[in-house]
Amino acid sequence: MTRITLLTATVLASLPFAFGAAASDLRDEALAMFQPLPSTVPAVRDNPITPEKVDLGKALFFDPRLSASGVFSCNSCHNLATGGDDNLETSIGHGWQKGPRNAPTVLNAVFNEAQFWDGRAEDLKAQAKGPVQAGVEMANTPDNVVVTLKSMPDYVSWFGEAFPGEADPVTFDNMAKAIEAFEATLLTPAPFDSFLNGDEAALTDMQKAGLQIFMDKGCVSCHSGINLGGTGYYPFGLIEKPGADVLPENDKGRFAVTATADDSYVFRAAPLRNIALTAPYFHSGRVWDLRQAVAIMGTSQLGEELNDQEVDQIVAFLGALTGKMPEVVYPVLPAETGETPRPSGEIR
Repeated sequence: MTRITLLTATVLASLPFAFGAAASDLRDEALAMFQPLPSTVPAVRDNPITPEKVDLGKALFFDPRLSASGVFSCNSCHNLATGGDDNLETSIGHGWQKGPRNAPTVLNAVFNEAQFWDGRAEDLKAQAKGPVQAGVEMANTPDNVVVTLKSMPDYVSWFGEAFPGEADPVTFDNMAKAIEAFEATLLTPAPFDSFLNGDEAALTDMQKAGLQIFMDKGCVSCHSGINLGGTGYYPFGLIEKPGADVLPENDKGRFAVTATADDSYVFRAAPLRNIALTAPYFHSGRVWDLRQAVAIMGTSQLGEELNDQEVDQIVAFLGALTGKMPEVVYPVLPAETGETPRPSGEIR
């Protein structure tokens, strides 16, 4: 073997190790900031998850009779066929009114620190109660929901199976707990999870470059953890406040919850899983292009004018967060009876 051939063979033999080491270093760095989705349904506080509760929650999630009009269900704004949201700037609800904010995805929402853009609901069961009662969403009342559910024998039976031992299981609280149990199953494992779990070929070179930039530029300051966000509250416009076309002046975010001046225009960090499926973006729903959204976050939150290549690489990485949807079979719902309250479109 000649010296040149020997040298070439030595170099080639070392390349896989070098490339593997680089990928391992990137993964090790990522593991310090992110966690993969668990392989099982996570536990939720004060609400043991059982198959009976999940099945009941699925029926309730899809049932439009939880709304006063009989038109809108949870799935109307959190459509499991379109990324767990409704792909509208702001949602349309009771009496065709438009809500004030963009609907977040329900997928993987169990990992959020709190629910809603302003964090006013501490968990998914608290969140489930809000839209049902909101005048611009489902416009119903807890009492009317309970009367509706009790009017259908199948629901009475299903609540009894989901909440055994309770003297009166058909309650508004138990409705919310069942919906929470179902939503906790809506996990979408993605290529990024495979990468974190050791499959270094799960990401393309472009996605790995985007991951590196995502970490180096400081995006992880707000978008880390299991859900790459969903925890912590931050000013929108930390470095440079966006214009009113992106950040409406009449929505001061968490200020409405805390009445604290420092919380003006502060919002919960958006979780980024399945972000490629959930346009339009931000609480205002004013930005439809993911590249534009990334560029805005660069200037507004980081003070960075990201170039086209950097934006493309970050967007490629965000594509690795698009996960496998859980298989959800549309439920057959109980039929109304003569005791079921009639729908009403009255705006109160």
